[in-house]
Amino acid sequence: MSELVEVINLTKVYEKKKRALDHMNLSIPRGKIIGLLGPNGSGKSTLIKLINGLLVATEGQVLVNGKAPGPESKSCVSYLPERTYFQDNMKVKELINFFTDFYRDFHPERAKQMLANLNINEEARLKTLSKGTKEKVQLIMVMSRNAQLYILDEPIAGVDPAARDYILRTIISNYNENATVLISTHLITDIEKILDEVIFIRDGKVVLQDTVENIREQKGKSVDSYFREVFAC
Repeated sequence: MSELVEVINLTKVYEKKKRALDHMNLSIPRGKIIGLLGPNGSGKSTLIKLINGLLVATEGQVLVNGKAPGPESKSCVSYLPERTYFQDNMKVKELINFFTDFYRDFHPERAKQMLANLNINEEARLKTLSKGTKEKVQLIMVMSRNAQLYILDEPIAGVDPAARDYILRTIISNYNENATVLISTHLITDIEKILDEVIFIRDGKVVLQDTVENIREQKGKSVDSYFREVFAC
């Protein structure tokens, strides 16, 4: 199967009839770094949660590697949520042990090397780390898996500009050529240089899916500039 994720007529309606996704159709290929972009309330987070099996669709379906969300699909997805979910009293080395036990595709030595590159002490408890450092630790755990799909929700929002380049290098150097990285972010300028494709979402529907190269050649604009044009009020 050439497509890693298939979204078919996907609809999600919350309580009070709030429609977050509206009969969305989307194919996500293998071997790409893709930006999932849209204004607040466009449906990005809902789509991510449906792919991860954290929500149940109202209508339609999503398939990951040909499978509906469940234990089999989750085993090939490595997910970085927007908010840190680790317990503050845990040590960094305990996180490594947890991921090693829980995920068969986790590489502890890769995680340890990335932590060392950032001078993060494995003996440190998370509650002693800054918010930005916690987010770096969480990203390292996620990218140390040999997954088929990495879903990163705002991976650089909470870190200082000096650390962003390292995080972006971490992303592009720690996934295999057949895997796909799906990045949801508002910081388009910062990640544009590593993206192969972008998906623009508005009101629960896909309004554009194209390569970064095509946007630059055909529109004569950066992705950030074209995004601002498409979503101008």
